Amino acid sequence: MKRSLLVVLILAAAVQISDAQLWKLRRWELEAGVGPSFSFPDVGGFSQSKNLLGFRDISYRQMLFDVNGSLRYRFSRTVNGRVSLTFGMLHSTDVRGSNERRRLESTTKLFEPAIIGEYYFVKNRYESSYLFLKGKGFWTLLNSLDFYAFAGAGAVSYSVEGNDLLDSKNLRTEGTALVIPAGLGATLIYTPDINFGLELGGRYAFTDYLDGYTSKFSKANDVYYFLNFTFTYKLKLGPKGFPSLRR
Repeated sequence: MKRSLLVVLILAAAVQISDAQLWKLRRWELEAGVGPSFSFPDVGGFSQSKNLLGFRDISYRQMLFDVNGSLRYRFSRTVNGRVSLTFGMLHSTDVRGSNERRRLESTTKLFEPAIIGEYYFVKNRYESSYLFLKGKGFWTLLNSLDFYAFAGAGAVSYSVEGNDLLDSKNLRTEGTALVIPAGLGATLIYTPDINFGLELGGRYAFTDYLDGYTSKFSKANDVYYFLNFTFTYKLKLGPKGFPSLRR
């Protein structure tokens, strides 16, 4: 009896040790994302009162889209780093805004490379369990959610097209600036190879010309946001320790 109990304890400890290492077999991840984009520059604006980070100005008239791709490396279960490339479009209009009589409008195309760090403040328990490999029910899926915060540094290269009224105000048609990305995200660990997620990220740009225009009343640089639905594929390590797409 004692011998059987000892064997069970040894096996349980071995499984726990092995489980703790499972995530290390998927350190590298490829991620793709797509979703709406919002910008809050000098053109447009729907609130003349205090407006924290532009959220009170969110409107479908200020909405376009972005697409992005990332390569992620997992330093630990709770700390990741990724290199991100994003193409996006931003729209700004005075229609139905606080400066509607001004009638300015612009569309911005941008390309943003960034280096981002992630910290997972809520981490699921199933990713490092062999039970995860055997399939899961609905409630177990809900318990497979991760929540994280992220921040980093990047640059944005942009080009602007404005309407005739904006062209008459010495429109700045292109430029490059530093940006600081930060935000929150959630990830569903769907299978050992695939994650789905949702991420809301804001960008503070070190320029006031993302819409090609600034005014004497402007008191801050421009801010824009991406709301992305993400798909992540976890890469296996090849024979030399490098990530591989081979199964």
